[in-house]
Amino acid sequence: MDFGDISYLRHGTLRQRAAYAALMACGVLAILSRYKPVLAGTIPLDIDIEGSDLDVICEVYQHGEFREVLESAFGRFLDFSLVDEQVQGLPTTICRFTFDGFPVEIFGQALPVERQNAYLHMVVEYELLCLHQAAREAIRALKRLGYKTEPAFAKHFGLLGDPYRVLLEMAKASLTREKLTTEEDIETQRHHRG
Repeated sequence: MDFGDISYLRHGTLRQRAAYAALMACGVLAILSRYKPVLAGTIPLDIDIEGSDLDVICEVYQHGEFREVLESAFGRFLDFSLVDEQVQGLPTTICRFTFDGFPVEIFGQALPVERQNAYLHMVVEYELLCLHQAAREAIRALKRLGYKTEPAFAKHFGLLGDPYRVLLEMAKASLTREKLTTEEDIETQRHHRG
């Protein structure tokens, strides 16, 4: 799954198609293209519930410049807010607003998006859902009861410990396996060519 290209939303559920239209209409991905934006969270996974937001994660090192871009582009939208804080010890800018009925959260952190927790969680959650399609409705039901996404996955799949940490460890193990498999494939191809 290429989460960097949101065109898959155009052919998804009614809510995913609405999310695609909203993202295109407000221009968030185009405006933030230099920050390598990726839509993360529940909507790409089709486990969103009423009120789920559009989580856009970005790679940001110049937070002052990023804030200016956010204020200029989205400052006029309903419920606009902008804060700087430290998240996992890294400078982070968080922007929130509402557009076309969707709460939007833009999360800019001094880390490539593929290494940010939201992305890693989404990747492993996607893998779990691919293996257990029926889990989608159970996860939604837990979220409607007030569970956040990661605790809902942990409860449904019986994962012990801190759900955020456990899912991160699973994602890192999966990426390591993927890298090793790719390296083995490359080595096998070299061997056959030689």
